[in-house]
Amino acid sequence: MAATTHRLPKGVVYFFGALGGLLFGYDTGVISGAILFIEKQMDLGSWGQGWVVSAVLLGAVLGALFIGPLSDRLGRRKLLLISALIFVIGALGSAFAPEVWTLLISRVILGLAVGAASALIPTYLSELSQASKRGTVSGLFQLMVMTGIFLAYVTNYTFSGMYTGWRWMLGCAAVPAVVLFFGGLFLPESPRYLVRTGQMQEARHVLNGIYDNNSAAVKEELDGIQRQAQIEGESGGWHELFTKKTVRPALVLGIGLAIFQQVMGCNTVLYYAPTIFTAVGFGVSAALLAHIGIGVFNVIVTAIAIAIMDKVNRRTMLIVGAVGMAVSLFVMSIAMRMSDGSQLAAIVCVVALTVYIAFFSGTWGPVMWIMIGEAFPLNVRGLGNSFASAVNWTANAIVSVTFPFLLDLFGTGSLFIGYGVLCLVSIWFVRKYVFETRNRSLEEIEADLRARAGVEKEQINDYSEWTPAQAV
Repeated sequence: MAATTHRLPKGVVYFFGALGGLLFGYDTGVISGAILFIEKQMDLGSWGQGWVVSAVLLGAVLGALFIGPLSDRLGRRKLLLISALIFVIGALGSAFAPEVWTLLISRVILGLAVGAASALIPTYLSELSQASKRGTVSGLFQLMVMTGIFLAYVTNYTFSGMYTGWRWMLGCAAVPAVVLFFGGLFLPESPRYLVRTGQMQEARHVLNGIYDNNSAAVKEELDGIQRQAQIEGESGGWHELFTKKTVRPALVLGIGLAIFQQVMGCNTVLYYAPTIFTAVGFGVSAALLAHIGIGVFNVIVTAIAIAIMDKVNRRTMLIVGAVGMAVSLFVMSIAMRMSDGSQLAAIVCVVALTVYIAFFSGTWGPVMWIMIGEAFPLNVRGLGNSFASAVNWTANAIVSVTFPFLLDLFGTGSLFIGYGVLCLVSIWFVRKYVFETRNRSLEEIEADLRARAGVEKEQINDYSEWTPAQAV
């Protein structure tokens, strides 16, 4: 039974639609505290720690590549339910793992769900929202991610005094996964998917819920979706994603943002913050408690960012965020070089790290996921988002698995300078290759891609009411 938006308030629909982000955040964040205990009980070296942390990321690459694209054929809602079940299996498998190989396999399974959710949810939320509110609605995904990370920090601290506490840390993820599954049973399908599969009446029903039964707005939106569906035809495959001129600007945007979001070091800070804190003189308990404070700050900053998401251009937010992160990393690097027994240097390091995470959470964290969810044409939207997500997770895995080794090799001071330089390089990429998407319908963005590809004006006007000025 496909639920529709008139049966549930929009806020409830968006909450459950974004809830997979909480699992994404929890399952990637919880390992930061659990690894402090796993490494001792399973006698792991630097590379062993890196693989335990990054096993989820390996699974996420596979989930984004192979599960995510199925949403173009089976629908967004069905894949969300499947992801919830995989979350449960992976969380329980991790909690009861008797040795390291079972733990690694379970975390790869968990990663399948994380990757599928990251590829699916930004697209799903963008297709269930009005253009004027899409940034806020799609940004709920990142708010849920940060909330999940915060809950992971709280769980880490709560169970840090137990010998088997890491099992509880990892296993608690099964609870929200069950909630997601049962909530997902009542979610609507994406109206874009419904139109493309010929379910016009159901699509109109869903749009009535999105636009509060404003018949004129529903008709305009439905007509625009139909026109673009006619132009693009049936679902495209990998060949179309990589060769079609109308897709290329979106593909470059998606790949670039996905890579830069990771090579700027965001997840090394999120995953290894307690390790960094202990390196500058904090005890384990104090490090985990400081982590909770950062988690609270994270959620607050993300909420503020989402509130202004539809008032500030996406490109501006990315550039400001990159500058702020670069400066924070340079300051943190200097503080780490001077941290030998210096309490002041340790405090400066923590403050700089917190500011860094604030800039990330307020800009690159939500904006990257929002933009890859809205940039691709309809017939390859699920596939394109999945591929960009897979690139993001691949970069995440490479950065995370090499971090302990590079930390031993270069030390924190030198390593974070490198991440800061990459933050500055990202500004060049944004200015050159990222196009603005704020306050534009998905169909307007798609018309823009067609115009960029050199489609004749008459061909666009055959299918669209948009003027040439709107299309360019």
